[in-house]
Amino acid sequence: MSNPKLLLLQLCTVLVLLAGCAQQQSKNKAAEPLCLADLEKLDAMQTAEDVLAKMHFTIDKANLESGYISTRALPGAQFFEFWRSDNVGAFNCAEANLHNIRRTVELHINRQDEKLCIDCDVKAQRLSLPEHQVSSSAMAYRMFSQSTPSIQKLKLNPDQRAAMTWIDLGGDTRLAKEILKQIEKRIGTQKTKEEGEK
Repeated sequence: MSNPKLLLLQLCTVLVLLAGCAQQQSKNKAAEPLCLADLEKLDAMQTAEDVLAKMHFTIDKANLESGYISTRALPGAQFFEFWRSDNVGAFNCAEANLHNIRRTVELHINRQDEKLCIDCDVKAQRLSLPEHQVSSSAMAYRMFSQSTPSIQKLKLNPDQRAAMTWIDLGGDTRLAKEILKQIEKRIGTQKTKEEGEK
């Protein structure tokens, strides 16, 4: 009979390797714009806003004339937030659970030739929080916050707050592709419903 701890360690190693390979593949392929015929810009904007809202993004700016939508930064979903869909792929899910990750979405909706094209760009960032210098292991509770041995606080030390920054991780092409896929699916559903009513 095999050792359960060894089996668990092997399973975790395989999952980490698969997640790393999946992330590497997704970086090479950018999200292709979604181009559709017989679609009005207003309908595309409303559908895109609905899809982003369903994914729990908050719209920051929306301009119909320029065909531009941007969202506020959304913190990455944690493993227990099963209703959220902003972590696409095993690597992104693991990273959001190990680090403070946030993502911002930008959509550009413009007419090209006879079609209306929707381009999606997702920017990801990771929080960099420097450690506070401690003089002994007994002071480890003060490494990241102004805590005492008896009371744990989430208040940062002033020098840490000043050095805190968000590091750009580049684009999240997997999430961009998923957003475009959801927009296309919703537009298709709406067209089918309209044709059924005629």
